[in-house]
Amino acid sequence: MADENTNYLSKEKFDELIKELEHLKTTRRREIAEQLEYARSLGDLSENAEYEEARNLQAATEDRIRVIEGELSRARIIEHSKGSTVSLGSHVTIQKQGEKEEHTYEIVGSAEANMQEHKISHLSPLGSALMEKKKGDVFTFDTPKGAQKYKIINVK
Repeated sequence: MADENTNYLSKEKFDELIKELEHLKTTRRREIAEQLEYARSLGDLSENAEYEEARNLQAATEDRIRVIEGELSRARIIEHSKGSTVSLGSHVTIQKQGEKEEHTYEIVGSAEANMQEHKISHLSPLGSALMEKKKGDVFTFDTPKGAQKYKIINVK
């Protein structure tokens, strides 16, 4: 099943990270090197705010590069099979028992989870409760307000 060390990503998110990494390693590093060179030309480095700022920017950039490389090294692109079973990449419509309102969520890896975009992690309480379920299934999962019962209306 889902390995917590694996970083499940959509193809779009994977491509976005590759593009950001490429930008940081080329354009951004060059810009920072130019800032450092300029700051050195100003003289005394011990009291040089421009130099200190450029060094901090360099450290933050290198840290971000390490983070992205780590995410990509553990990345596995979600290959959603268009089936009736909920899996990574599925769009699931659910309805709380006793209510009319329906909610649709996309099941994604934890790196992409974003409630505002209705993207929930397969490791979240709701996401893990949905995994492997089918259209029409009724399931329960724990929330801060106690156990909630839902029905799966649709799986795409």
